[in-house]
Amino acid sequence: MSASDFRQIAIRAESGKAERLFRAAVSAFCSLTRPSRREIAQLEDLTLPLFDNVSVESRRYVAAALSECEYAPAALVRRLCEEPVEIAAPLLIRSRALSDIDLIALIGRHGLPHARTIAGRKDLNPTISDLIRALEKPTLVRVRRPEEVAKAALETVEPALIDPGRQQAAGIAAENARRRLQSMMRPDATSAGSSVNPFVSLATFAKLRETALTGNAAFFQTALADALDIDFSTARSLTEASSYASLLAALRALDLSEDGAFLITVAVYPTEFPHPQAIRLFLDRYRLLHRDAALDKVRAWKAETLSRAVRGNGHSAANAGKHQASNSDNVAGDANLKAS
Repeated sequence: MSASDFRQIAIRAESGKAERLFRAAVSAFCSLTRPSRREIAQLEDLTLPLFDNVSVESRRYVAAALSECEYAPAALVRRLCEEPVEIAAPLLIRSRALSDIDLIALIGRHGLPHARTIAGRKDLNPTISDLIRALEKPTLVRVRRPEEVAKAALETVEPALIDPGRQQAAGIAAENARRRLQSMMRPDATSAGSSVNPFVSLATFAKLRETALTGNAAFFQTALADALDIDFSTARSLTEASSYASLLAALRALDLSEDGAFLITVAVYPTEFPHPQAIRLFLDRYRLLHRDAALDKVRAWKAETLSRAVRGNGHSAANAGKHQASNSDNVAGDANLKAS
């Protein structure tokens, strides 16, 4: 019996069966010493559709169980972390499935409650610690008189004019902060492997995003071809297909974040996302698509391009031979005419 069969039984039957299935599936998964990618995908395929039909107690139980799981399914963990801290706390504190970018996004969406819980993580990135401290002690805002505003504006300009060293120090601090954020955005070196691109640079992502948002398909297709190192006709076929499946694989090969990949995809295929369920389906597909599989597709596209080029060169050479033979016959005919 497949995961889909189990899910249909749970939906048709009483809610208690969905509860038991939800808990039992996670408990069985946590007992696995080293689950395969297929088993991880099966658990997410089974539990995510049941998520909205189970109780708070079941969600809390699953969050606690997965917090101790070394290979917890990332999509299910992220879904649980969107819950209130009463449910998500074990994962926010202990789960290895949450990256620094995930933690920053959760703080941005949920504010202090999640931030205070995340502060309890061991070996928390110093940048995230600074962010949490800034949230804990925000600067007080008050209305100032016009003369105070003018004075404050003057004070921000004068030090740069009077003390160049202070300006240089501020610039160095800003550059260091920028580098720290960029280092957090890059994937681990171990995940780079022998791939088409070890990671997508900020400049490459910006180019893909801006060209996708222009509405000019050729601009985006050119940027995509450059990013993947494929020919333009292949890039065009990825964006002119009836679905976004091929584009999704291309963006996964570039190792874009979920948010970045969705932004680009919705710009290229706006009619594919008429409701929130379509967005959730995209995110689930993107999370479940392993990068190695996406890179294999890119290599297959390149191989097909090379094959076409070889066939094209052979065809051109054959035509050239025929053309040369035809010219030789014509020359011989001309010679005979002259001779006669």
